[in-house]
Amino acid sequence: MSCTIGAPLSEAGGVTITGFDLSTPLSPNRLEQIRDAFRVHHVVVFPEQVLSREQQFAFIANFGEVERHGARNAQPKRYAAAHVISNLDKDGNPVDRSTSPVSNYRWHTDKGYYRMPPMLTALYAVELPPRGGDTEFANTAMGYAALPEATKRRIEGLRVVFYWGAGARQPGTSPRSPAEAREHPPVDHPLVRTHPETGRKALYLGNHASHILGMPEAEGRALLDKLLEHTTQPQFVYTHRWRIGDLVMWDNRCLLHRAVANYDMGRHRRVLHRSVVRGTVPY
Repeated sequence: MSCTIGAPLSEAGGVTITGFDLSTPLSPNRLEQIRDAFRVHHVVVFPEQVLSREQQFAFIANFGEVERHGARNAQPKRYAAAHVISNLDKDGNPVDRSTSPVSNYRWHTDKGYYRMPPMLTALYAVELPPRGGDTEFANTAMGYAALPEATKRRIEGLRVVFYWGAGARQPGTSPRSPAEAREHPPVDHPLVRTHPETGRKALYLGNHASHILGMPEAEGRALLDKLLEHTTQPQFVYTHRWRIGDLVMWDNRCLLHRAVANYDMGRHRRVLHRSVVRGTVPY
C-alpha cells in the first residue's frame, strides 16, 4: 500500500497521512517519514485506522517510552497500553464536564507539571457524537514568533511554576489535597522553551501554569493570561474534526490543545484512547 502525505491542514499545523495500516509493524523508512512529518507539521492525522489498545501502544512506542497513566483501573495492563479519555461517568453515562476548572476543555499542554513533560500525545477515536467534539491545537511557536520584540525581551529567561490543578486555584488557596501535592509537587519550566529538534522557541504555559518565579503573583498570572490569549488566536489554531478511526498524534513541546464543548455532552458519548510518550526536561 502506498503512502500519501497530504497538503498542510492549516497555517498553524496539521497534515494527513494515508496508506499506513498502523496495526502492523512499519518499516524504518516509513517511520522516518512519519517523524519528518511530525517535526514539520506538529499534528499528524492517520484516518480510517482499526486499532486495539495494544496495537496503538506498539505503534506509539516507535517514538519513545510510552508512559503509564497515573489512575488505577480494573484492567491495569490494558489501561497502561492506552487509557480512556471520555465524557462518561462511572456507570458509562455521558455527562458534561466542560465547566470543571481542570477539564480538558481548557487550553493546556499535557502533564506540564512533570519534570519531564511528554513530547508526544496520541488520541484514537473510538466513539464520537454525531457532530462536534472537536479538538483545537494552538501553535505556541507561531505565537511566540508574532510577539513584539519588547515582549520577547521581557519574557526571556522567565520561569513558570506548574502543578496539576493550578487552573482551579483561587488566590491564596490550593485546589489540591496534601496527597496530590506530594504525588506531583510544583515544578518550574522556561516560559519560552526551545524545541530540541527544530531549535524554534515556543511559549510554554496553559491551564496547569500557576505563576512566574520572582514576579508578584497577580502580575505573573496576568502576564500568563495575556500570553495565552495571544497564542490561541484563530490564526495560530488548527481545529481537528474527528471521525471514527482517526489516530492523531501531536507535539506537546510547541502546541497547546483543548477539547471543544460543541456537542450535547449529557446526551452523546465521546470516547478516545490516549497514549503519551515521555519527553525531556524543557530548556
